[in-house]
Amino acid sequence: MPKKVVALLGSPILDGNTARLLDEAIRGAEEAGCEVEKLEVAHMDVLPCMEFFQCMGSETCLIQDEMEEVFRKFREMDGLIIATPVMTMGIPGRLKSFIDRFQVFYMAKYHRGRSFISPERRKKRKMLFISIAGMNIPNVFLGVKMTARAFGEIIDCPYWDEVLQNDMDTIRDIRTRPEVMEAAYRKGYELGQILG
Repeated sequence: MPKKVVALLGSPILDGNTARLLDEAIRGAEEAGCEVEKLEVAHMDVLPCMEFFQCMGSETCLIQDEMEEVFRKFREMDGLIIATPVMTMGIPGRLKSFIDRFQVFYMAKYHRGRSFISPERRKKRKMLFISIAGMNIPNVFLGVKMTARAFGEIIDCPYWDEVLQNDMDTIRDIRTRPEVMEAAYRKGYELGQILG
């Protein structure tokens, strides 16, 4: 059975720099033997968390949309790749809304004390984080990395490694940085090997 990886594209641009890096990481994971499903988050029909709090006592969310199927995939997956640009020193709104809906996992783990993921499976699950930023300033990735790490803890898929590239306002096209494209591929491949 191939290991299952979910890949999240946080950018609304389906053929932009973030997507190109994600596709390289996916290619690496697939060549390492994984089965990868890409979710283009900005184009999904997903509502934000409305704090109904049904998930405090239930494994389901009161909002009925695409997230119910996503929750199932996140319970079954072995690894996760997140690729996102930095926007206003954080992750884009649609991706943040998507992540916020995982209160279902948060309540199971921290409120009811019964995580959806066993301690044994948590030890094997890993997250690869890919991000680009327009600006070339210190700590430009601090906000996105804090969010990714917190998300990894909530869903028991800990932050494992990263590929980061700042100064994209100058670089413009990530394909002019083949070493970064190669790094995304290599980290995707390494993730696949570790999960395998």
